[in-house]
Amino acid sequence: MRRLAPRALSTALEGVLRDVAPATLLARVQAVWSEVAGPRLATAAAPVSERDGVVTVACESGVWAQELDLLAPDLLTGLEGALGGRLVTKLRFVVRSEPNRR
Repeated sequence: MRRLAPRALSTALEGVLRDVAPATLLARVQAVWSEVAGPRLATAAAPVSERDGVVTVACESGVWAQELDLLAPDLLTGLEGALGGRLVTKLRFVVRSEPNRR
């Protein structure tokens, strides 16, 4: 019996990750968000929900929410390219709320 050379772990995991990754639009947007928004914006804001193609992005402050609202057309174009089509129809920006610690 001939033994095949071991394959890289990353190669083996690619197939597994593809099979277990959630198929929702939100999960797909979250997966490409850092690439589309860039590292600084991705640190300040993250997609948290989706409904009928509208993705809600929670921002760390009102200033970021306002800034991202101005950048929405560029972000939508980037998402369209990364997702392979116009799956996200609108981005909605909200200020991330802190949990109530009583």
